[in-house]
Amino acid sequence: MAVTSANDPLLTVDQAATRLATGTRFVRRLIAERRIAFVHIGRHVRIPASSVEAFIQEGTVVPITAASVMGRAA
Repeated sequence: MAVTSANDPLLTVDQAATRLATGTRFVRRLIAERRIAFVHIGRHVRIPASSVEAFIQEGTVVPITAASVMGRAA
């Protein structure tokens, strides 16, 4: 079980949505589908900032370079 630290602040759903440049509804869907880590504090839901960054990294697609295309048939 992961433990958050002072270096990993907990974000509200609104703050996470702002960081992802999406609406709060999208973040709530990520939570409901268990696609992003979150913490329950009483009835409140908080998302570690590192979880938001990890979600961004997982969705990052690297661009195709000329070197990576060499030898591929079109």
